[in-house]
Amino acid sequence: MTAAAPELRFTVLGVAPERPAAAPTLRFSLGIDAGGAAVRSVMLEIQLRIAATQRGYDAAEQAKLAELFGAPHRWADTLRGLLWTQATLVVPPFDGSTVADLYVPCTYDFEVAAAKYLAALGDGDVPLELLFSGTVFYAGPAGALQVSRISWSAEAAHRLPVRVWREAIDGHFPHSAWLRLDRDAFDRLAAFKAARTLPSWEAALDVLLQDAET
Repeated sequence: MTAAAPELRFTVLGVAPERPAAAPTLRFSLGIDAGGAAVRSVMLEIQLRIAATQRGYDAAEQAKLAELFGAPHRWADTLRGLLWTQATLVVPPFDGSTVADLYVPCTYDFEVAAAKYLAALGDGDVPLELLFSGTVFYAGPAGALQVSRISWSAEAAHRLPVRVWREAIDGHFPHSAWLRLDRDAFDRLAAFKAARTLPSWEAALDVLLQDAET
């Protein structure tokens, strides 16, 4: 005899910066409800997506997001969801329901679309979609171990305050941003900085920007 597999339901209970952490990290608290079933373990595969179409944008945000979505008048066709990250999570045994922590690293690499999107937002919330798949191990009749797959139809929505993401980033890179340069471009910038005896990289970029503006 085979017991019916528990149908897991997921809820995001909250998100906070993880402290201390070696790199900017957000801790998502996931509520998992198995409808009263005894669960031996869950192997979760999680896709975290930004539902960019589910919020509005002011003029400053639109200008910063042009590289991702083009001019605002085209957004009806070009504005789309973005993949933030994919993760795996092992949930230990529980009866009925439990809370598990999902740790999501936050990169400041502006070559990554999700980082570019998040950095462009001034305030408000980031609409998120979490899609779940994986395997659930549960107790069948007489305690026998049974296994079932979790369908990708299992999902949860959450609105992440922009300030929470920014707090995680600023905890490691206060008032800073990072750019990744091709080695040849870096060598040219370093030579320019040395030739002008400029005291910092910011000073070198300021001079170049001033020259471009005039």
